[in-house]
Amino acid sequence: MGPRRCLLLLLLAAALRAQQQQFMEYVERRLTLLEERISQWHDQSSRYSTELRDFKNQVLGMLEAAEKEREAMRTEAESAAVRVDRLEREVDYLEMQNPAPPCVEVDETLMEKQVATAKQRKNEKYTKLTDCSDTIASIRSMKILKRFGSTSGLWTKDAAGNSEKIYVFDGTANDTVYVFPRMREFTLFSATRKAARIKLPYPWVGTGHLVYNGHLYYIRQQGPFQVIKFNLANKTVVDSSVFPAEEQIPVFGLSPFTYIEVAADEEGLWAIYATKEDEKNICLAKLDPTSLDIEQMWDTPCPRENAEGAFVVCGALHVVYNTRLPSRSRVQCVFDVSGTLAPEDASLVYFPKRYGSHSGMKYSPQERQIYAWDDGYQIIYRMEMKKKLEV
Repeated sequence: MGPRRCLLLLLLAAALRAQQQQFMEYVERRLTLLEERISQWHDQSSRYSTELRDFKNQVLGMLEAAEKEREAMRTEAESAAVRVDRLEREVDYLEMQNPAPPCVEVDETLMEKQVATAKQRKNEKYTKLTDCSDTIASIRSMKILKRFGSTSGLWTKDAAGNSEKIYVFDGTANDTVYVFPRMREFTLFSATRKAARIKLPYPWVGTGHLVYNGHLYYIRQQGPFQVIKFNLANKTVVDSSVFPAEEQIPVFGLSPFTYIEVAADEEGLWAIYATKEDEKNICLAKLDPTSLDIEQMWDTPCPRENAEGAFVVCGALHVVYNTRLPSRSRVQCVFDVSGTLAPEDASLVYFPKRYGSHSGMKYSPQERQIYAWDDGYQIIYRMEMKKKLEV
């Protein structure tokens, strides 16, 4: 091997050693940088863990404070409820401090006399007291005010007076009537403690009650079916009358809780009922609002089956029908006691589309609208009228 080749090999070996040294230095720098980054990540991770632990402890402290505040508020609410209950009992006690109600026991002799008189005048020609000759042409609008109380009930205003008070009968059997001073209070407030309470001396049943000229006419729950006349001003029973009908049955097939529906129109007071004697059809009676005597009685062609409610307009009974599975309500039978309007000439009137079941319907002669209780909703229906002869 010549000297030149040896020199070349030595130069190559020196170059390789220099490259290896540079590569090792590069690898060491990269490893050092990586170790620095791992150390930095470890420091940041430790700091984040510490901050997370501090935040967790802070949240736990806030939750404990919130739980203590919730417990304190619950205790205050329970205390307030106890005070409200005590106040309501005191108010009820004060309202009950009135003269003893008159005796409303059944006088069998008087009842027999009323039955005989009513049968004598049954189905006689009716002499109109007013010149009212209107009937319902259509029900054009409804207004759903709110949802209050049970699925079944009744709400109404005084059908003969100018009072703005709203009377609410929640449920189908109770002894307490809620009274709201105006429609606004009834609409805005849901709590019953916003309303005055009238505790009746005898519990009521059904949804056929009526407020008329400062008096409440309601059906007594226990014993024979009595119409109680209750003075709303002095909270006393003014009079009562056992309804002169034997073996009464629910008047509406779809509302089995109502046996007597007391109604008012332009002519005065009416009673809608049914008996075993003619259990397929609904009966109608004219009442004297002062003495509760029955002035006249009629058998109507309106069937009880699928009836859910009824009201009287200008001396004509309007019966509202539905189906077992609630659908659209309609006035399908009209019976005019004066004979001006034949049932077959009356229009078939549908209520605005709402699939529910009416448990209470009260006609207001002054406002020409109906206060209805539909599956827990309180609704006002406004009606369009026309003359009976034009139908």
